[in-house]
Amino acid sequence: MAPTPPVPLAERLRPRTLAEVVGQTHLLGPGMPLRLAFESGRPHSCILWGPPGVGKTTIARLMAQAFDAQFLAISAVLGGVKDIRDAVERAEAARSGLHPQATLVFVDEVHRFNKAQQDAFLPHVESGLFTFVGATTENPSFEVNAALLSRATVYVLQPLSEADLQALIERALDTGEVPALAPAARQHLVAYADGDARRLLNALETLAIAARAQGRAQVDEAWLLATLGERLRRYDKEGDQFYDTISALHKSVRGSDPDAALYWFARMLDGGADPRYIARRLVRMACEDIGLADPRALRLALDAAETYERLGSPEGELALAQAVLYLAVAPKSNAVYVAYKAARALVAHDGTRPVPLHLRNAPTALMRQLDHGRGYRYAHDEPDAFAAGVRYFPDGMAEPRFYEPVPRGLELRIGEKLAELRRRNAEARAAGAAGDEPSMRH
Repeated sequence: MAPTPPVPLAERLRPRTLAEVVGQTHLLGPGMPLRLAFESGRPHSCILWGPPGVGKTTIARLMAQAFDAQFLAISAVLGGVKDIRDAVERAEAARSGLHPQATLVFVDEVHRFNKAQQDAFLPHVESGLFTFVGATTENPSFEVNAALLSRATVYVLQPLSEADLQALIERALDTGEVPALAPAARQHLVAYADGDARRLLNALETLAIAARAQGRAQVDEAWLLATLGERLRRYDKEGDQFYDTISALHKSVRGSDPDAALYWFARMLDGGADPRYIARRLVRMACEDIGLADPRALRLALDAAETYERLGSPEGELALAQAVLYLAVAPKSNAVYVAYKAARALVAHDGTRPVPLHLRNAPTALMRQLDHGRGYRYAHDEPDAFAAGVRYFPDGMAEPRFYEPVPRGLELRIGEKLAELRRRNAEARAAGAAGDEPSMRH
């Protein structure tokens, strides 16, 4: 008979009571939402949203224990409709048995279920046959059906803090199975875990096995790095953390904080983000948040992207870092972004107005006979290359003001120039209305 495989350290240290749970005090502390739910004695369906290794499965198990409910676990990665049917049958059997018992159905990675599979839970959740608890690392607003989402409370779990991870190390050391850790090694291990308890405990178990094999009583930083190897931090290139991090980079640039912008840039590279993606976002930032306040920003962002294409990593990353810092310290303006959105919105809701005759193209004699281009004033023939009083919007249309330069950077000068041109337009049109000069209307 084959020997029973040893139970992993992470499973052996899984909390058996609510008091043993490390972290999530914003949910499980006295008077906090999940603690109150446990103390109420009335289970309710919920979705636990958070990164890996923060206690989602543990909380679901403790919830079933607190309510004396049958615990049924389904993995959305491996399971399907058959597993849901089996859970329904077992829940019905438990409810109608000699000693009736409630059921809690835990669905790990519920975002992996498709719409039909998620919908299969609805009638049973509504009938009260079982309490549904879903766990997901993805934003449930996007990944969970609205119908199921409306019937479940969403609880957001946070990565474990450094203090939480240190407490877990102490708990592992108390088992006597883990070798002593030098302070530098301990700190590196906490950084390596990156808020993930399971990752921390699995790493400790790996170190313990290797240390026993080598007869090592203490783990120093050099040996820890040699044993674990260089590993990327937790980073889902398609999940919420990815978009949260690029959002932090963009907002740090917009907020003119070069140090924070460089930090988030380094975090993205450390997490395995494609530098080409970052380069594209830097070009976007140059247009959206700097614009004409410093037109050189766009050119510099494009140059950085091109430099990276030529050099690759790691040399080309320095050009991207230079662009990040330049964009962060550049004067900020979203005037172009706002003006473009306003123009698009107006065009989308306005009718298709005809082009005024004086602005129409007139490449043929027939078009000229139809007055296309008649009365057009060539700006370069006018004083300062500006045809004062000419209207460029469709006839009968009020002239909207889309672009309003901000009083920063180059746009300060642009604003002054536009104010002068608008003043000259107003004077010329007023004079035209009074009959002092011919009107450009047709």
